[in-house]
Amino acid sequence: MKKIKKILIFSFLILSVISCSEDEENTNTIEPSYTVWNGSKITFEKANGANPSDATSQDRITDLVWITRGNAGGQIYNIAKETSADKNKSPIGTQWAIGTIQQIDQLSFDDFRSAVGQPKEVVGKNLVLHLVDDNTYLSIKFTSWSSGNKGGFSYERSTP
Repeated sequence: MKKIKKILIFSFLILSVISCSEDEENTNTIEPSYTVWNGSKITFEKANGANPSDATSQDRITDLVWITRGNAGGQIYNIAKETSADKNKSPIGTQWAIGTIQQIDQLSFDDFRSAVGQPKEVVGKNLVLHLVDDNTYLSIKFTSWSSGNKGGFSYERSTP
């Protein structure tokens, strides 16, 4: 009986060690799955006074993210999901960080205004845009931002 008890205890210990080892391996092999667009750059521009409802005044990045800006000034918004800019949330469906695609794992993402401060100060900054619904990241750099209720802006961004 003692021999059977020792064999059972030994077997239990062996199975425990094997089980723990497998769990550690599975945890270490899980990596985040996201897409990075690092293709060629394109330029998007919304002219001063252009109608934000017009497709040519929207950067239709995906089916769910169409970036534009109203003509009363303010910040950009996602016209595919909202009718105007909300400085605390817009553009809905996006997160932003100052930095580059090469730094993606070290960046902290937030809504547009929290990430960049005053929108007019965004020109020339390297940014990474996270398209939340698609879990896709792309680089973006604003090249102009009109002030005085004009609504114009432009940027360069990466493509798939």
